[in-house]
Amino acid sequence: MSGAGQTTEFLASQAAAWNETLSRDWPSFAHAHQAPPEFANNGAPWTTWLLIGGRGAGKTRAGAEWVKAAAQGSVPLSPIALIGESEHEVREVMIEGVSGLLSVHARHQRPQWISSRRRLEWPNGAVAQAFSAEDPESLRGPQFAAAWCDELAKWRHADATFDMLQFRLRLGERPRQVITTTPRPIRLIKRLLADPTTAVTRAGTQANKYNLAPAFLGSVIARYAGTRLGRQEIDGEIVEQRADALWSRGLIENCRISQAPPLQRIVVAVDPPASASKGADACGLVAAGRAEDAKIYVIADETVSGLSPAGWASKAIALWRRLEADALVVEVNQGGDMVRAVIGEADRSVPVIAVRATRGTWLRAEPVAALYEQGKVKHAGNFPALEDEMCDFGLDGLSSGRSPDRLDALVWAVTSLSFGAKNGPRVRGL
Repeated sequence: MSGAGQTTEFLASQAAAWNETLSRDWPSFAHAHQAPPEFANNGAPWTTWLLIGGRGAGKTRAGAEWVKAAAQGSVPLSPIALIGESEHEVREVMIEGVSGLLSVHARHQRPQWISSRRRLEWPNGAVAQAFSAEDPESLRGPQFAAAWCDELAKWRHADATFDMLQFRLRLGERPRQVITTTPRPIRLIKRLLADPTTAVTRAGTQANKYNLAPAFLGSVIARYAGTRLGRQEIDGEIVEQRADALWSRGLIENCRISQAPPLQRIVVAVDPPASASKGADACGLVAAGRAEDAKIYVIADETVSGLSPAGWASKAIALWRRLEADALVVEVNQGGDMVRAVIGEADRSVPVIAVRATRGTWLRAEPVAALYEQGKVKHAGNFPALEDEMCDFGLDGLSSGRSPDRLDALVWAVTSLSFGAKNGPRVRGL
């Protein structure tokens, strides 16, 4: 080999060694959401660290690094419980995975994985034991000083396994547990979020984009951003749904398209707030249109809060102009004359359909929900806040305890385009 070739090979080996050294310097490279928090919800040192994140957000690496630090500390925490969805997931992800425990250790510090005993043993004597959430009873015998629970929201026996673990976390001065998971609206996750001894960190997939393939980010985010699945798996949100709701997440996803066809008629529905005071209801502003195929397409949700009557009227008219809509559909139950006057002062040329609710929102919404089930209403795009209200609207007429302002506007828009404005005349030139 020539001298130049030897020099190139030497430099390459040095660069590889330097990169290896840098990759082990976790505190320097960890994202903020991957660093253990100092305090829990109650301001005291935490007992549970709940790291909620989207796919690829670096949750596994954070969990493995925390276990590594716990096992190699000046006072090692041992034994440590490692609990995953299944034995396969514990081994392939938490222990042998690319971000797992064997990977995050330098070779001379690496624990020995004794697969026959489902046990990790560190050179300093610390140990960790692997468990599957499919077998909660396997936790009944041993006891621990710390635990790492991965993808808890996917566990088949989440409550039983977690509760059994709590009885076994009883060694040392302050036993602790780390939970790394993509969220789902299960009871246990909600319980942990409300627990004053829990510290919570959150991150979406893009928080770790430097370590992810650009093609993955481009294709996945373009396809799923704003959808229920995307909000859960990419943004790391807990997406709620009520059992008694008129709409389900699945139903809405089945009605979603990327873009509406040419529309023959467009309306902007307005559900004015009863008051302009701080903390009052929002002004629902939802636009929809009817196409040649007689289907209705929801095309905008620009609901606003905290504005004066003149403010929300201007917003409604601006949306009407931008979409080149045919009319504003405005509920006039709350101060009908005032509503007419406010819109008239902003622009007297705007065509207005004044509608008055004679029945509760649930009864007015039922036929609209039926149209969704029949495939006659489509969402042209993603409307997360509106869809949250739709899937959290129950018989009590509220959405998460609040007035469903976006939903009310949606119901008026769809009703106007499908059943006609039977609750009020069309009025021009207010």
